[in-house]
Amino acid sequence: MNRKAVSLLSGGLDSVLATKLVKDQGIDVTALHFTSPFCNCTQKAARGCGAQAVRSADELGVRVAVKTKGIEYLRMVQSPPHGYGRNMNPCIDCRIFMLKAARTFMEEIGASFLITGEVIGQRPMSQRREAIALIERESGLAGLILRPLSAKHFPPTIPEQEGVIDRQRLLDFAGRSRKGQYRLAREYDLKEFGCPAGGCLLTDSIFAARLRDLFRFDPGCTMYDAALLKIGRHFRLSDAIKLIVGRNQAENDQIRNLSQAGHMLLIPVSFRGPSALIAGPGGDEAIRTSANIMAAYSKDCAFPVTVTVTQGRGPTEERVVEQLPIDLDKLRI
Repeated sequence: MNRKAVSLLSGGLDSVLATKLVKDQGIDVTALHFTSPFCNCTQKAARGCGAQAVRSADELGVRVAVKTKGIEYLRMVQSPPHGYGRNMNPCIDCRIFMLKAARTFMEEIGASFLITGEVIGQRPMSQRREAIALIERESGLAGLILRPLSAKHFPPTIPEQEGVIDRQRLLDFAGRSRKGQYRLAREYDLKEFGCPAGGCLLTDSIFAARLRDLFRFDPGCTMYDAALLKIGRHFRLSDAIKLIVGRNQAENDQIRNLSQAGHMLLIPVSFRGPSALIAGPGGDEAIRTSANIMAAYSKDCAFPVTVTVTQGRGPTEERVVEQLPIDLDKLRI
C-alpha cells in the first residue's frame, strides 16, 4: 500500500482536522470536495462550501479537486434505495454515492485509501455504527476508509494494519459534541473552516416540500430546476405550472437572470413589488393569477396593475390585470 490518500473535504471543521491529522503523518493527501445543489451554508458563490474547501485546502497545504454532484445524484435523491430521513434527506445513499465517486477518483490518481471526517454517533442517520458498516460495504471501500477523529472506536483499517498510518496518533471522538474538535483547531491554529455541516437543505421541511412537489409534477426535472427551489416563494398554479416570486432585490435579480426558454418573466410596472417567474406553459389565466400574487406582496398596489411579460428570450409586452380572489395559502408550496 502506498502513502497516497484522498480526503473528503467538505470545508467543515471535522474534515479539515481529519485531513490535518493524516497529512501530519507524512501522507500525500489530495482533497476531494463535492458541490451540491442542496447546500445551505450560503448562496453567495464567493463564500460557498466549494470556495471554503479550496481555502481550507490552501491552509492545510494540500491539493484539492472540486466535483459537482450531477444529474445522477438528483436521480438518487428522487428514489433512494435506503429511504429518507425526517424530510427528503437520503443520508445513507448520499454517503454511498460520494464514496463510490471518491473510489473512482482514488483509482484515477493512484491513491490507496480514503480519509473522512466522520465521528461515530454525530449524525443520527448515517453515522450510527450499523449505518457506517452498511455504507462502507456498499461503497466497495471496506477496510480502506480511515476516520482519524473516531478511529479508535473502529477496528484498524488496512493502512493501519500495514503500518502506513500510526494508529496511536489517531483519536477517539464520539457523539455530537465538538468541544474536542474546537480545541484541536485552536492548537493547530486553523482558521479556514466553514459551517459544521447541518447545511443540507434536504433536511429542511419547507425545502423538502418544494422538492416533493417538483418530483411529483416534473419527474424528469433537471439540476437547473432543483437550483430554482432555493430562490423565492413558490406557488403551484396547476399540475404543469409553477410560480416563483422573489422575496428581496437579490432574488428579483436572480429570477430575471435565470429566466430561460419555457419560462415567463413578470416584472411589476405600476407598483413596487417582486419579480416572478412562471415555469411551465403559462397562458392568460396564469399571468392574471401571477400578477395578483405579485401584487399581494406589494405595499403600494392599486388595481388594475400593470406588469411586463417576457416569454423566454422573446419580446416583452405589457399586460393590465384586474384584481382576482387569490388564496395564497392554498397555492403556496
